Amino acid sequence: MSTTIRTGVLAALAVAGLTAGAALTAAPAGAAPKAAPGFLTASQLPPHPTGWTAGPVTDGVPVELEYCFGEALLAYDIHHRDFRTELETNAQQIVVVVGDSAKAEALARRLDREVRRCALRAGADPEIEAEYRTYGTLPVEEGARVHAVHTRAAWGAMDIDLTSVGRDGGTVTLVRWGQMGDFSDAPVKAFKKTTTTAVDKLY
Repeated sequence: MSTTIRTGVLAALAVAGLTAGAALTAAPAGAAPKAAPGFLTASQLPPHPTGWTAGPVTDGVPVELEYCFGEALLAYDIHHRDFRTELETNAQQIVVVVGDSAKAEALARRLDREVRRCALRAGADPEIEAEYRTYGTLPVEEGARVHAVHTRAAWGAMDIDLTSVGRDGGTVTLVRWGQMGDFSDAPVKAFKKTTTTAVDKLY
């Protein structure tokens, strides 16, 4: 399914991540970040020519995800990890331990809706065009869904984001990957593998 949307808000979803990579605290040269239970490691993200650097697991919602998902996550204890490359490609993962399976299912469904709603609720900026696509569900644990959003600005900037939401029992994870480009630049197959791994690591 594809939906074309004109919005300035979605640019925040796609572009904020491109400017945030510089603020990420990198691991010391030659040292791999310590793996955290339930979180992806750098090697489990879609391959990138320069490789990935994983930041530490941190409390709270990453700034790149606050606008679109912050309200949905207000009532929960959130942990996240940021990832970056030497170029513009970046990613974030959040893990929410809800504890109750029914409430976790409701949260996962809401986060899925918020990916598209983030674009639909704005529509204020005529200089930004966005297109939403869904890449369906994945048969892992209680399931996961993959989304994509492409934004194009009137001044020529283009960004592509992949976002997935998955659940294992009472725990939910959201993974976002973004870089400059369009749908043809999105590593959908590799991102689905990353999503499957992320959900498999939940507990």
